[in-house]
Amino acid sequence: MDSHLKGVLMALLAATLWGVSGTCGQFLFQERAMPVEWLMAVRMLTSGVLLLLVALLRKDSNVWVIWQDRRDRRGLLIFGIVGMLTVQYSYFAAIKHSNAATATILQFSAPVLIAVYLAVRYGKRLNALGYLAIFLAVLGTFLLVTHGNIRSLNISPLAFALGMASAVSLALYTLMPGRLLAKYSALSVIGWGLFIGGIGISLIRPPWDVEEIIWDGYTYANTVFVVLFGTLIPFYVYLKAVQLIGGQTASLLTSAEPLSATLIAVLWLGVSFQALDWVGALLIVSTVFLLSVSNVSKGHS
Repeated sequence: MDSHLKGVLMALLAATLWGVSGTCGQFLFQERAMPVEWLMAVRMLTSGVLLLLVALLRKDSNVWVIWQDRRDRRGLLIFGIVGMLTVQYSYFAAIKHSNAATATILQFSAPVLIAVYLAVRYGKRLNALGYLAIFLAVLGTFLLVTHGNIRSLNISPLAFALGMASAVSLALYTLMPGRLLAKYSALSVIGWGLFIGGIGISLIRPPWDVEEIIWDGYTYANTVFVVLFGTLIPFYVYLKAVQLIGGQTASLLTSAEPLSATLIAVLWLGVSFQALDWVGALLIVSTVFLLSVSNVSKGHS
C-alpha cells in the first residue's frame, strides 16, 4: 500500500475511534450509571501505563530522562493535571450532560481559540480566513445550541458550559506541552500526562470504587473500548499517520471524529440531531479547514 494512502487511512481510523469512544462513554454514563470520574481514572491510568510500556519496549530513554530536569518535572505535572485531566474530564462530563455528538462538535472549536490566542500572544493580525473561521465557529455554536432561537437553549446551560470548557481545555492541552515535546518523545510526554491525570482524578473517585455502576457484558465491552480503542490505539495510530503524511494533513482528517461520534450517537443511542444541528456542526468543523488554508497562505506570503 502507498505510504501516503496508508497515512490517510490511519488518521481516519484514529479519528473514528476517538469519535466512537465518546458515544461509548455516553452509553456508560446514561445507561449504566457509570460516574465520569471513575471512567476517567481507569481510562487515564491504564492508557498511561500502556503507552509508557510501549515507549520502554521501543527503548525510549525519554521515559525516565524527562524527570531529571526540575523545570521539566514541574511542566509535566502541570500538563498532567491542568492539560490532560481537564480536557478529558470536561469532554466526558459534557457528554454525560448532553450527548457525544454535541460535546465533540463543541470541543472542535478549540482550533479557533488557539488561533486567537496565538494572534494576541505574538501580536499578529488574523487574515480574512482567520476572521471567517471565528465567525463560522460562533454561528455554528449558536445554531447547535439554540436552533436559531436566542431565547432558548437546545441543551442545558451546564452542558453548554462543559462543552465550551472542553474546547478551552483542548486549546490548553495543545499549547502547554510544546516545550516538552520539543525535547522528549510524544509517547513519554502523553503517557506520563495520562498517568499523572489518572492519579489526580483517582483522588476523587478511585478505580476500586465500583458501587452504583450497573455491570453486564455491555458495560465491560464499552469500558474496554473506551480505554483501549478510544485512547491507546488511536493515539499510537495517529502518531504513525503524522510520520507518514505530516501533522497538517493528519489534523485535517481528524474532522472524521465529530462525524463518527454523531452518526453512531444517532444510529445507536437514538440521539435527536436536526437539520440546524447538522448545519451548526458543519460550520464548526469547516473552521479547521479554513485555519489550515490560512496557515498555508501565510507560509507562502
